[in-house]
Amino acid sequence: MGNLIKKPSEMQGKRNIAVLIYGQPGAGKTTLGESAPNPVLFDYDQGAYRTNGAHQVPTFSPQSWEQTAQAIDEILQEMPECETVIIDTVGKMLDYMSEYIVRTDPKKAKLDGSLSLPGYGTRKQMFIDFIHRMQMLGKNVVFVAHEREEKRGEETVKRPEIGGSSANDLIKELDLVGYVQMIGSERTISFNPTEQFYAKNTCNLEPFMKLPVTVDRNGVAVGNNDFMAKIIERFRASQEAKAKLTADFDRLVADINERVEACENADDLNTLAAEFGAPEFGHIYNSKLLAGQALRDKAAALGAKWNKVKKCYEGPEPPKPAEAPAAESPEKAAPAPADAAEAPAGSAGLFDGQKAPENA
Repeated sequence: MGNLIKKPSEMQGKRNIAVLIYGQPGAGKTTLGESAPNPVLFDYDQGAYRTNGAHQVPTFSPQSWEQTAQAIDEILQEMPECETVIIDTVGKMLDYMSEYIVRTDPKKAKLDGSLSLPGYGTRKQMFIDFIHRMQMLGKNVVFVAHEREEKRGEETVKRPEIGGSSANDLIKELDLVGYVQMIGSERTISFNPTEQFYAKNTCNLEPFMKLPVTVDRNGVAVGNNDFMAKIIERFRASQEAKAKLTADFDRLVADINERVEACENADDLNTLAAEFGAPEFGHIYNSKLLAGQALRDKAAALGAKWNKVKKCYEGPEPPKPAEAPAAESPEKAAPAPADAAEAPAGSAGLFDGQKAPENA
């Protein structure tokens, strides 16, 4: 294929990740976000001072939305080692966007200063553009959000506190969503959705994980703050494993098709059917279904049919050799011509095209 369109086996695993962490107040969400690799904190919530000094990271405290683009440019030019941008909180970042829209385009604001419907549309596009730019720059993005409760009948569901329809736009772009909560005295995070809270798990993480203790009751750092760095590494390893498995799948299907095409009769088909159906064959994805379809197509081409009772392919019967015509018995032999029988012994020349001599 050309350079633009890639086969699944040629696609590279995703290296950068977009994560949302949300949960109960005071559960250590910001500190958890700062455990990502080489981060810069975009402190829209103006709460970076609450983080323990041992875990504080380079921080950008915006005064306007315009400064966000300036901060990104500064990272690219002066901090090439930065791997992760932390947005704390995503709800406050949206507030900065709203203020910018109202200030620069008053027609998209209501009389009370809030966004009109076209204003929300503009903010939605700004938000999506921001996410895509981070992805194109190859940066991990860790969004931090507070939780809010949503009623579903008699049940209460926890969801991230993100204004308007932006929650759905954000979640569609995310690779992982983790819900942080206190269970007893332990901090936990879950990336598996339940009836009680929303989450997203794309790399087979454990349903519940204890967050490590990084600061003791006296505020003394007692451990490395690297939980999210390890999660991101597991995500990357998962992506690489999927890419390798897809390449193995392509090779396996090509081998199956080549072997099926070489079949010449029902016996060959049955040999492959038994091999492909064995548990130890090692199918990948839907290769077993593809193998079965290839065998059926080849059987149709050969004229073989599947015997449901015997559970095997049969036929077609080899063509019978043509029978030679039976020899006639002497009794049924044709009689000699009458004139030939009556001819005198010396008249054989008549049958040789010769004239008989005239009588003297």
